[in-house]
Amino acid sequence: MKLSTRSRYGTRLLLDMAQHYNQGPIQLGDIAKRQDISVKYLEQIIIPLKKAHLVESVRGPKGGHILAKPPQEINLAEIVAILEESGSLAECSEHAEICRRADSCPTRPIWKEASQAMFDKLKSVTLADLVEKARTAGNKEFSHVL
Repeated sequence: MKLSTRSRYGTRLLLDMAQHYNQGPIQLGDIAKRQDISVKYLEQIIIPLKKAHLVESVRGPKGGHILAKPPQEINLAEIVAILEESGSLAECSEHAEICRRADSCPTRPIWKEASQAMFDKLKSVTLADLVEKARTAGNKEFSHVL
């Protein structure tokens, strides 16, 4: 599976917010500058993240966005599952009905196992883990992490 720009930039968005966790609401324009991503694209990405209750909006003159949960409670699998259309390597591994060979295909179980292994790895990594990793590496703004 190739991660889409949407997942990679969504992870950068949330990672930036995790870096500034407990510092109050963050405006998308500030994240856009730090991450070198257009505000318009971030506005599109943040919608499903808000619907999934990973991000909350704060209105008012000092408004912006904040993480709805602590960084240690948000894992990469959640982010990718929200932002990708499919979490599988092959469409038939999720939807057997699309392939007449699904029941007898020797590769279908492998695609399912590989997809599961990838998501298991992503589940094991939280935003807090990435914040710590970036700090250890000396990367202050994460602009080149993902």
